[in-house]
Amino acid sequence: MNLPPLSLYVHVPWCVQKCPYCDFNSHSQKGTIPEQEYIGHLLDDLKADLHLIQGRKLHSIFVGGGTPSLLSGDAYVYLLEQIEALIGFEDGIEITLEANPGTVESDRFKHYVEAGINRISIGVQSLQSDKLKALGRIHGEDEALNAAAEAHDAGLNSFNMDLMHGLPNQSLEDALSDLQKVIDLNPPHISWYQLTIEPNTQFASKPPKLPEDETLWAIQEAGQTLLAEHGYQQYEISGYAKPGYRCKHNLNYWRFGDYLGIGCGAHGKITLPEKNEILRTVKVKHPRGYMDLTKPYLYDSWKVAPEDRPFEFFMNTFRLLEPTSRASFTAFTGLQESDIQAPLQKAIALGLIEERPASWFVTIKGHRYLNDLLELFV
Repeated sequence: MNLPPLSLYVHVPWCVQKCPYCDFNSHSQKGTIPEQEYIGHLLDDLKADLHLIQGRKLHSIFVGGGTPSLLSGDAYVYLLEQIEALIGFEDGIEITLEANPGTVESDRFKHYVEAGINRISIGVQSLQSDKLKALGRIHGEDEALNAAAEAHDAGLNSFNMDLMHGLPNQSLEDALSDLQKVIDLNPPHISWYQLTIEPNTQFASKPPKLPEDETLWAIQEAGQTLLAEHGYQQYEISGYAKPGYRCKHNLNYWRFGDYLGIGCGAHGKITLPEKNEILRTVKVKHPRGYMDLTKPYLYDSWKVAPEDRPFEFFMNTFRLLEPTSRASFTAFTGLQESDIQAPLQKAIALGLIEERPASWFVTIKGHRYLNDLLELFV
């Protein structure tokens, strides 16, 4: 086994209010956020994981939530200074912070840039008032437009705008209008993905009326064409970027790289080559428990069994439109191709993947029936 690049995920659990579709570990803000206290816990959490670094510097950092833009620029100045002192950064490190347009104050992005953040991911989801209301978002179109303007003016290396489609009662025309408005804002990166109803959400208990499958497919095809016409290259199922602006952090996930996870409910994945093991970790989920000094931050950890590694590897790499390196399968799973010959040959026979001398390539059919493809490796 080889050591892949190492990233860091930082979770900030608070948000203004919980959206009905959200299944992330987020908690509605009640009173003042204990900013300094939480930053201190994040750093102590990271210190407890330093033995997992194995000599690597950080390839990327992603601060997600919740709504990380509820914390101040000063908080991130201190946090990132301390992280760099503890681990060190690769040259050209990408540091992304998620932001809700409803929490973006004037010049806030510039303060984040001063802290070392060089990429912002703005959760727009829609630019239509009725759709935003149905999604429980706290912002309107004006706030989204303002956030995009702030991002352009802040001196960031890049920024992303998150946009959903397949929304309640959404037509093809509605979806393409939303997408065109976001394209007109000229973000270097767009994450465009279909709304799904997740368990343990408000939408799961009271499902809204979603578009029919025929409409969803028409939206997908027309939207991909529209994005391509405006210079956005699709490189992952929901990732579209101008040349040179793909998300390094997400690419490390999809290429089966390693990542530490700190903060409430954060997940991690670490390769241990000397033991031929892959370790998964998850931290205490609720802020009260996480900041309880009498308890450890680590909630659970487990080793990925060899028989589960093919599914985990392909669940990530097959999301990408780039070929999957055959050498990376062996290097990052500790397995041989002979261990997966039966499902591989079936996938090839079904036309879901093509085998090349140095790679496997997921076909158009394979991406359309990705779940069926992945089930072959379970």
